[in-house]
Amino acid sequence: MQELKERKRRFQQTITTFINERRDAKLKGQDDEAAAKTATKYDYHEWLGDAARRVTQIQAVTHVLKATHPDARGTSLHIPPDSLPQHEEIGTHLLGNDYAEDIVGNAAALDVYKFLKLNVDGRRLLDWLQADDADLLHALHEDKAIARQWASAFKGLIRPPTAPVSHGLAKQIYWCASGEPADNNGFHLLQPLFSSSLAHAVHQEINDARFGEANKAARQARREKKAHDAPYRDYRNLATRKLGGTKPQNISQLNSERGGLNYLLASLPPRWNQDRPRQFLFNDSALARFRRFDGVNELLDALLALLKDNPAPTMHTRIKRERIERALGQSLAAFGLASRQLFQPGWTRDADCRLPLCEQLWLDPERAELPLREEAKHKTEDEEFNAALEWKDWPDEVAHRFGNWLNAILLQHDLPVGDAEHAHWARQALIDAEWPAPMQRRAITRNSNQETAHG
Repeated sequence: MQELKERKRRFQQTITTFINERRDAKLKGQDDEAAAKTATKYDYHEWLGDAARRVTQIQAVTHVLKATHPDARGTSLHIPPDSLPQHEEIGTHLLGNDYAEDIVGNAAALDVYKFLKLNVDGRRLLDWLQADDADLLHALHEDKAIARQWASAFKGLIRPPTAPVSHGLAKQIYWCASGEPADNNGFHLLQPLFSSSLAHAVHQEINDARFGEANKAARQARREKKAHDAPYRDYRNLATRKLGGTKPQNISQLNSERGGLNYLLASLPPRWNQDRPRQFLFNDSALARFRRFDGVNELLDALLALLKDNPAPTMHTRIKRERIERALGQSLAAFGLASRQLFQPGWTRDADCRLPLCEQLWLDPERAELPLREEAKHKTEDEEFNAALEWKDWPDEVAHRFGNWLNAILLQHDLPVGDAEHAHWARQALIDAEWPAPMQRRAITRNSNQETAHG
């Protein structure tokens, strides 16, 4: 019994403190007559009764209509994130139970929301009201009927829409999926409402990364190249969208707390460094970079797994192996094309370029269109480069190096490979000799029907 009285007292004390603080703020600068009228409004039961009437002017939501356009008239929604469909894409559903509720409606009634957010024993007053806590009801009013009436009104802060209504300025796009335009249930919504709860979570994460003390220390350690226990987070090239102009409160409460700022993550195309292709410099072969090319390592793992199993030489084994081999050859061609498009012509003239001539011709063929350099040594190098490109033996040499590269990988895994396998891998290489004209490889003279030793 003593504990019950103590809980009721804690509820009453928290509510009384909140009302008195608001009363004291209003009393500042008022004369005696005005102060007397103000004090009457902030009587405990008088204020609670007025708050129960005014709570209908505001609504707790997660998705805000006016964020799309401030003049939109329609329904904002309160949808707990964990009740949304779960999918892999980033969305409000990922917030689970840890999310911030937003408030829309009459800004003059926001003090009621602040009241319902008051924390007692680790939970909001609103949460205790939704649980029909007897001590809180008793703290609201001694008359149980009045207490329940007020509690019902306060719980209405979170209310489902009776008849959801959209608006033209909400810019919601519906796609007829059923083929029946008259069927209101046969449409997919392509432009949903603005998720203020998700925007607020993103805003807090980015602000913590930008201004938080922990990330500030990690940033300083990174700048000074010192070891640090915590990870460093950085969001670059951010843009901001300002909602509500000079009156962000007209959109929603959380928008006002953010000062109207809503972060937009960068969605820019990659900026390639075309001045100095560092990843190819100081390397004896570009094939060292080829293994890191998109999907190549996975293909190598698949080939190694197949060959290590020593499968029976059946048609199924052959088809499976040939698919992997063709994919490697196509990846080699894609690697060459991507590399040629990545840098400005002539990058192989860099003094730190150690690639063999055949790979330079493969990855930088448009260098031949540049004027010869004036210095005698460099002029000779350019002339030799142009002559080798016209001779067109370089695709065979690249294919030969590709065969050696793949054989070396297989030998590292104790797979028996030799000249036959080398010739077979080389035949899979698709080397583009597009300048000045396509050319078939001539260097591989082995029997094209010769099979590898594996399947």
